[in-house]
Amino acid sequence: MLPSIESRIAAELAVKPIQVAATVALIDEGATVPFIARYRKEATGGLDDTQLRTLSERLVYLRELEERRTAILKSIEEQNKLTPALRASIEAADSKQRLEDLYLPYKPKRRTKAQIAREAGLEPLADALLGNPTLTPAVEAAKYLREPFKTENGDNPGVPDAKAALDGARQILTEKFAEDAELIGSLRTWLHDNAVMVSAVAEGKEEAGAKFRDYFDYKEPIKAIPSHRALALFRGRTEEMLKLALKLPEELVPAEKAALPPLNACELKIAARYSVADQGRPGDAWLKETVRWTWQVKVAWQLEAELFTALRELAEEEAIRVFGSNLKDLLLAAPAGARVTMGLDPGIRTGVKVALVDRTGKVLDTSTVYPFPPRNDLEGTLHALAVLVKKHKVELIGIGNGTASRETDRLTAELIKRLGDAKLTKVVVSEAGASVYSASELASKELPDLDVSLRGAVSIARRLQDPLAELVKIDPKSIGVGQYQHDVNQSRLARSLDGIVEDCVNAVGVDVNTASPALLARVSGLTTTLAENIVKHRNENGAFADRSALKKVTRLGPKAFEQAAGFLRVVEGSNPLDSSAVHPEAYPVVERILAELKRPIKDVMSDSSALKRLDPGRFTDDTFGLPTVKDILRELEKPGRDPRPEFKTAAFKEGVEELKDLQPGMLLEGVVTNVTNFGAFVDIGVHQDGLVHISMMSHKFIKDPREVVKAGDVVKVKVLEVDVARKRIALTMKLDEAAPRGSRPAENQSSGPRRDSRPQRAPQREPEPVGGGLMAEAFAKALKK
Repeated sequence: MLPSIESRIAAELAVKPIQVAATVALIDEGATVPFIARYRKEATGGLDDTQLRTLSERLVYLRELEERRTAILKSIEEQNKLTPALRASIEAADSKQRLEDLYLPYKPKRRTKAQIAREAGLEPLADALLGNPTLTPAVEAAKYLREPFKTENGDNPGVPDAKAALDGARQILTEKFAEDAELIGSLRTWLHDNAVMVSAVAEGKEEAGAKFRDYFDYKEPIKAIPSHRALALFRGRTEEMLKLALKLPEELVPAEKAALPPLNACELKIAARYSVADQGRPGDAWLKETVRWTWQVKVAWQLEAELFTALRELAEEEAIRVFGSNLKDLLLAAPAGARVTMGLDPGIRTGVKVALVDRTGKVLDTSTVYPFPPRNDLEGTLHALAVLVKKHKVELIGIGNGTASRETDRLTAELIKRLGDAKLTKVVVSEAGASVYSASELASKELPDLDVSLRGAVSIARRLQDPLAELVKIDPKSIGVGQYQHDVNQSRLARSLDGIVEDCVNAVGVDVNTASPALLARVSGLTTTLAENIVKHRNENGAFADRSALKKVTRLGPKAFEQAAGFLRVVEGSNPLDSSAVHPEAYPVVERILAELKRPIKDVMSDSSALKRLDPGRFTDDTFGLPTVKDILRELEKPGRDPRPEFKTAAFKEGVEELKDLQPGMLLEGVVTNVTNFGAFVDIGVHQDGLVHISMMSHKFIKDPREVVKAGDVVKVKVLEVDVARKRIALTMKLDEAAPRGSRPAENQSSGPRRDSRPQRAPQREPEPVGGGLMAEAFAKALKK
């Protein structure tokens, strides 16, 4: 009998069962992960949001496992085949795979050849030949001949001759071997540890499948294949460009042809399980062939499919984890803050779209200018932009990083120079997903009077002010920080990304008087309907004066208020605590603190020295323990603190705007756009991201690129290699790293860092990511570790 679900999860997370039990109770009551992590630390013993997410996922899996276990026991019991030993094995099964292995012999299925053979009375023959190899199969089989007959399941062909009898006996033994849970489990484990995945190009697909050329003749142990390679292989198979197979080690070595080759490693395991051995007895050859038949016809393809499925699931899980990490970094990127901002969505023939928003993101003005061919109205553009900057007192200019971004960036630099405004700052902003937002129903509701093309410029301006508030409006899968995101289970991906967005929004907090419905809907306890009701109430009744006013919102009941209130901020409201992360339910604790200090709340908030002198233990009670009181004191020290980093920007190098401008040895500054398991992609301002392979990120060995960088980081890099034809750039963050021999020399190399004169080893590529988008376009040669 397995331990309880709570005990199993506790062991996996290395926490106490009582912590898990309390968390499960809260989840079952409808509490969200952010709420539990922030406001129920006493109950959970301080489990963080990552632990809680894992706990929640495992809870779903283990509950499904128990439901399946119950159904299987009921099914076998109804067949009157549930023995005490079988029940014990089923109750001890710790995975869905193990359960299904045990259930396989009892699982209702179509009438098999083995069942037909049993109806014909051939099971005693099968048992006899397996149990006594000294019997001569043909002689023994002649005793079981039988005319065709009818059964309740249909016509049975009978046993016309000895060959038919032996064929039927073989079907019975094959099914017996293939449904042996212990045997199948051991074979699966052995294959996982020893088998090799082999990939070859499909016949005639060499040209069409060129993007998969790294896998045209590829071999790797299945247990060693990293997630990005696994997903590339499976994509190649799905597109019918690659043929995949699982091979045993001995199958990869050319062997001499023989009339009856020896049993392979897996066949030997089957033989050993049933004491089949070649000792020259009359039945040995027949039994050996039965073992071979079992492996080749019944078991091999099934286990190959299972192991491929398991590999894909692990690869998807890792890809989803990578996507989630990048998304979190992007959502928690530094906000430029509440400043009047101009958004520029670059374009050439269609013009540069211009949108100005105020400190709260409200649209002030829009325009379209045409500085590039065919109109070439440079002076008119500079004049029009200067008028808008002066009229609205613009402080920031956000430039989309798509087509013509560097040209627009240069244009903006000229504008700032002419205005002579040292405070005016230009920033290149990722516009990933802006076009998706522009055409969305949400954008239509938010900006009904604006053309779709201008909505993108508004989004660029707003995401510079507050990336989190703007990016929550876009499907995370459209933001472009994933790895093979379209190849993974979409429901699992959406569930994971939704959790990431929810955690980020609640970690930062939301101003209830300025937030959009899309942002409010991500707050703990709020639904899309409640978010829209909050905005409607705000529009009809004015700004919320305090958190308690939220209780007047239609359909926002006590439970929703409990879950959401601590994450909603009322800035400059009637109660200063409403702008903090202190939950209204804990205000009595603050009252006790104020009574101790004999000072009003406005004087206490941010007075770090006074708050640090207090003993948290003096303010605990039966409801609020030490963890909550400590959180309250920390929050009072820095009320409404933002966990996001300080805003800073990258400066792209002047004159380096296209791939042809790059030369090995150049030192550049860029922004990390995407982090994968094998490295990081960096935007260096040439419309093509370069790759810093994991081996080029640090002089010390690292297992995960996230140990060094995250999406949104500003980094200094050196160009190693440039392949203009294939649009690939290899970069290094080891700035003393020399470019490979034979590369074009860098300009002014003598003024740069000293070159290493030692011979360089030739770069060694691992198979490249395939497919469209950022991954395929930006991938550069990965250098040897």
